[in-house]
Amino acid sequence: MILPTRHLHHKRSLIALGADMLSILQEPKTVSRLWEEFRVLRFQKAMAPVTYEWFILTIDLLYLIGAVRHQKGQIQRIIPMQRK
Repeated sequence: MILPTRHLHHKRSLIALGADMLSILQEPKTVSRLWEEFRVLRFQKAMAPVTYEWFILTIDLLYLIGAVRHQKGQIQRIIPMQRK
Protein backbone atom coordinates (compact mmCIF):
# COMPACT_ATOMS: atom_id res chain seq x y z
CA MET A 1 0.00 0.00 0.00
CA ILE A 2 2.75 2.44 0.86
CA LEU A 3 5.13 0.97 -1.68
CA PRO A 4 4.12 -0.63 -4.99
CA THR A 5 3.63 -4.38 -5.14
CA ARG A 6 2.75 -6.75 -7.93
CA HIS A 7 -0.91 -6.15 -7.04
CA LEU A 8 -0.61 -2.37 -6.67
CA HIS A 9 0.64 -0.26 -9.58
CA HIS A 10 3.46 2.10 -8.66
CA LYS A 11 1.41 5.16 -9.67
CA ARG A 12 -1.24 4.26 -7.07
CA SER A 13 1.13 3.61 -4.16
CA LEU A 14 1.01 6.09 -1.32
CA ILE A 15 4.64 7.05 -1.83
CA ALA A 16 3.97 8.04 -5.46
CA LEU A 17 0.79 9.86 -4.51
CA GLY A 18 2.78 11.69 -1.84
CA ALA A 19 5.30 12.85 -4.43
CA ASP A 20 2.46 14.20 -6.58
CA MET A 21 0.96 15.92 -3.57
CA LEU A 22 4.23 17.56 -2.58
CA SER A 23 4.62 18.88 -6.11
CA ILE A 24 1.47 21.00 -5.72
CA LEU A 25 2.15 22.10 -2.15
CA GLN A 26 4.22 25.17 -2.99
CA GLU A 27 2.33 27.24 -0.43
CA PRO A 28 0.08 26.24 2.50
CA LYS A 29 -3.37 25.05 1.39
CA THR A 30 -6.58 23.95 3.03
CA VAL A 31 -7.45 20.28 2.75
CA SER A 32 -10.35 21.04 0.41
CA ARG A 33 -8.19 23.16 -1.91
CA LEU A 34 -5.44 20.53 -1.88
CA TRP A 35 -8.01 17.83 -2.71
CA GLU A 36 -9.34 19.78 -5.70
CA GLU A 37 -5.86 20.56 -7.05
CA PHE A 38 -4.78 16.96 -6.50
CA ARG A 39 -7.77 15.67 -8.46
CA VAL A 40 -7.04 18.11 -11.30
CA LEU A 41 -3.38 17.05 -11.37
CA ARG A 42 -4.34 13.38 -11.62
CA PHE A 43 -6.79 14.20 -14.42
CA GLN A 44 -4.20 16.25 -16.33
CA LYS A 45 -1.67 13.43 -16.08
CA ALA A 46 -4.35 11.03 -17.39
CA MET A 47 -3.99 8.88 -14.28
CA ALA A 48 -6.68 6.88 -12.56
CA PRO A 49 -8.66 8.91 -10.03
CA VAL A 50 -7.87 8.47 -6.35
CA THR A 51 -10.52 8.13 -3.67
CA TYR A 52 -10.73 10.62 -0.84
CA GLU A 53 -9.69 7.88 1.57
CA TRP A 54 -6.41 7.33 -0.33
CA PHE A 55 -5.92 11.09 -0.43
CA ILE A 56 -6.23 11.27 3.37
CA LEU A 57 -3.93 8.27 3.80
CA THR A 58 -1.38 10.09 1.64
CA ILE A 59 -1.56 13.17 3.85
CA ASP A 60 -1.19 10.91 6.91
CA LEU A 61 1.91 9.28 5.43
CA LEU A 62 3.47 12.64 4.58
CA TYR A 63 2.76 13.84 8.12
CA LEU A 64 4.27 10.71 9.67
CA ILE A 65 7.50 11.05 7.71
CA GLY A 66 7.74 14.76 8.53
CA ALA A 67 7.15 16.10 5.02
CA VAL A 68 4.05 18.18 5.89
CA ARG A 69 2.46 19.76 8.93
CA HIS A 70 -0.95 21.12 9.82
CA GLN A 71 -0.90 24.74 10.90
CA LYS A 72 -3.76 27.24 11.17
CA GLY A 73 -6.15 25.02 9.24
CA GLN A 74 -3.77 24.48 6.34
CA ILE A 75 -1.42 21.76 5.16
CA GLN A 76 2.10 23.10 4.80
CA ARG A 77 5.07 21.45 3.12
CA ILE A 78 8.16 21.18 5.32
CA ILE A 79 11.38 21.96 3.54
CA PRO A 80 14.28 20.07 5.08
CA MET A 81 17.26 22.06 6.25
CA GLN A 82 20.24 21.93 3.94
CA ARG A 83 23.50 20.60 5.24
CA LYS A 84 26.53 22.87 5.26
